[in-house]
Amino acid sequence: MASSINYLSCGLVILFVLCQSMYLASSTDHDYPVNVWPKPRTFSWPNPQAISLSPIFAITSPYHQYLTPAVKRYLNQILTEHHRPLVTPAINLTSALPLLTLSISVNDLVAPLHHGVNESYVLSIPASGPVAYLAAETAWGAMRGLESFSQLVWGYPSRVASDVYIWDEPLYEHRGIMLDTSRNYFGVDDLLRTIGAMSMNKLNVFHWHITDSHSFPLVLPSLPSLSEKGAYGPEMVYTPEDIKTVVQFGMEYGVRVVPEVDMPAHTATLAEVYPEIVTCANMFWLPNGADWPDRLAAEPGTGHLNPLIPKTYEVVENLIHDVISMFPEPFYHGGADEVVPNCWKQDSTIQDFLANNGTLSQILEIFINKTYPYIASENRTVVYWEDVLLDAEIHVDASFLPKENTILQIWTNPGNVKRVVSAGYRAIVSTADLYYLDCGHGDFVGNNSLYDKPPGTMKANESGSWCGPFKTWQTIYNYDITYGLTPEEAKLVIGGEVALWTEQADPTVLDPRIWPRSSAMAESLWSGNTDDNGMKRYGFATDRLNEWRYRMVNRGIGAEPIQPLWCVRHPGMCNAVQG
Repeated sequence: MASSINYLSCGLVILFVLCQSMYLASSTDHDYPVNVWPKPRTFSWPNPQAISLSPIFAITSPYHQYLTPAVKRYLNQILTEHHRPLVTPAINLTSALPLLTLSISVNDLVAPLHHGVNESYVLSIPASGPVAYLAAETAWGAMRGLESFSQLVWGYPSRVASDVYIWDEPLYEHRGIMLDTSRNYFGVDDLLRTIGAMSMNKLNVFHWHITDSHSFPLVLPSLPSLSEKGAYGPEMVYTPEDIKTVVQFGMEYGVRVVPEVDMPAHTATLAEVYPEIVTCANMFWLPNGADWPDRLAAEPGTGHLNPLIPKTYEVVENLIHDVISMFPEPFYHGGADEVVPNCWKQDSTIQDFLANNGTLSQILEIFINKTYPYIASENRTVVYWEDVLLDAEIHVDASFLPKENTILQIWTNPGNVKRVVSAGYRAIVSTADLYYLDCGHGDFVGNNSLYDKPPGTMKANESGSWCGPFKTWQTIYNYDITYGLTPEEAKLVIGGEVALWTEQADPTVLDPRIWPRSSAMAESLWSGNTDDNGMKRYGFATDRLNEWRYRMVNRGIGAEPIQPLWCVRHPGMCNAVQG
């Protein structure tokens, strides 16, 4: 088997070199009767046609702990899906021999699913059977190639695009979705379905914002009382077994699971067990008559950890240890956003510190200086929200954040991407103006007089959503996350994440809030949002996304529509400009 795999790999490398030189120039400018989402970097189908898929079609591959289950899953899907496109492809089914086998070769079977792993693959489907070839550097690249192959199969009886060549790899190594499971609870099945859909879209990072001020659903072996008192209920928790299930599922779908336990702000629930280490707990978030700078929290739910109390670090170190022990992922997200000055100022120990010429930024530095080394000692790369370095009122000096082991996630302002990378840090882009999926649904606070206005007097910017308007798929697709950066600065942008904060989302709306808008980001970060001439290709993406959304729905993902079905059946008639 080893010799045949090496022979196959060599043959496909030669095929790759020849075909890439022949087809690369035109590969991304053409839309075909059947397409792959996200669009591959190189897709050649010079004479669109199809051959039958044999009823005894099989997939052969070397054994791998996670690839082997994926092969079994894809084989079942390919044989049973019988997808019927919204627009019947104008493709002849030739009388050539049917396709009997997809043969997979993997060069490196031990590469772990870590940041930067090679996800490239080469897929070749012949004009006539019996064997198609998929060669990948790693098992994770093979999974990406399996997804592409599955999208090239359709109909009943099943047929597959033939005489196809694909060479593919992502532009960005980090392509993710952040889901908040504190404000509203999501069952494990919801998380698994989301991760499965991510894999279909070649997204590779599930950023799990597990806890916040509203609930603490994570069961920690050394601190069980946190979830006992901090979760919404005993059935609304994530046990160590649940975590194992999610992480294992992610591995089988090629999706890393990155945990986030946000600190020192966003920790109100810890006061249910350790009130002595939490400042301003259980206070009304915006005191009567107070201006915005005097708020006690960014939103209802008050409480920050007190960095001046030694007990704080006993709890925090146990917490971090338990989280790291449950999540093998090398990235650990420590949060560190939205530290609100007035919350800390409610505490007498902090008042005394400030009275002796201390500053709030120094208090945050104390917290980071105590916790960062502990996280790093567990062989973790530390991810923080940008606030820890860039907040105008409370931030740490860059000397507390070693550049070689720190990644900053940008959410407040697209311009902060440049501030972060020009300081020498790697960046994950999640700017609210473009990548927040919860925006545009109004505000969630009650008795707000903003909405009590005579008809016709409410202004467009008074929607109540702090980050409105709604982020359309086109807005997300067109975002260039390295806009305004030099080539050297752009190298420090490792990728992006769309984010769903869940003040106004729960399992009933999870799928349509995320999909297919996340698919738009998926393509933009995988193969780009421009053609080979540098022109934005969102216009050509519309029909492809309609078809892809429909296929996702048939696969059990409740993605919302982007157009009336009439538009799909009348190509070009729903465009803004005739052309």
